[in-house]
Amino acid sequence: MASSSDASSSAGSSPEQPGSGNASEAAGATGSANVSEFFEGAGKVAERRGRVRARRAAVMAVPATLVAATLAVLTAQGALGVQFAISGMPFTVTATEMKGTGFEQFGALDNMIKDSPNEGDTGGQVLVVTSAIKTATITKLCQSVDLGGINLLIKAGGNGTPVSATDLTLDGTELAGDASFDDIEIGNDASTLDRAGVKGPAGVFGQQSRTVTIANLRSTNYATTAAVFKLPGLKLSFSASGC
Repeated sequence: MASSSDASSSAGSSPEQPGSGNASEAAGATGSANVSEFFEGAGKVAERRGRVRARRAAVMAVPATLVAATLAVLTAQGALGVQFAISGMPFTVTATEMKGTGFEQFGALDNMIKDSPNEGDTGGQVLVVTSAIKTATITKLCQSVDLGGINLLIKAGGNGTPVSATDLTLDGTELAGDASFDDIEIGNDASTLDRAGVKGPAGVFGQQSRTVTIANLRSTNYATTAAVFKLPGLKLSFSASGC
């Protein structure tokens, strides 16, 4: 029969049971595995969040892109007019002759900036007649604006090559000259006009023709736009007198 000292010695030297291992070592291994799994999971969550944010940004960008593209298409088709705040200072345009193909006319309102010094008693709005011409040639063009005692003068198209323009619009209050029209229509609703590719306001009086010729043109305008405006022999100067 073994003594108590032998039993103690035997207990201290007995081999560990399979799978038991050192407690601290097991805890350390478990902790390392948890930390590794935590960072791996965090990385996946961050990646998913990044993808979600990217998708949201893309979705938010789509409407703005579509709006910009739609406006560009509508403007190119003439469904929307290119508008800007007018200065409120009228300018005079004269020419020995203007010829155009695809002509429209209708009433409109031009607007100045808020509290413009030129608004006077107009409230910042000017009632104008918009003349739209798909393609035009202008012989001996003269344009002048009174700057208060001195005129800014622009001349072009007087050396045998006329001024040419496409998608030309003139917003004016007076128009005079010797005019002739081919295939004219008078009394159209301005929103149905189609000869120059520009639509006026619904319910507004309009007229259009296949061609227009105006000799000895003289007009008072507040705005002019054109897709292309070529001015051969351009000369800009100041003068005591206008056109």
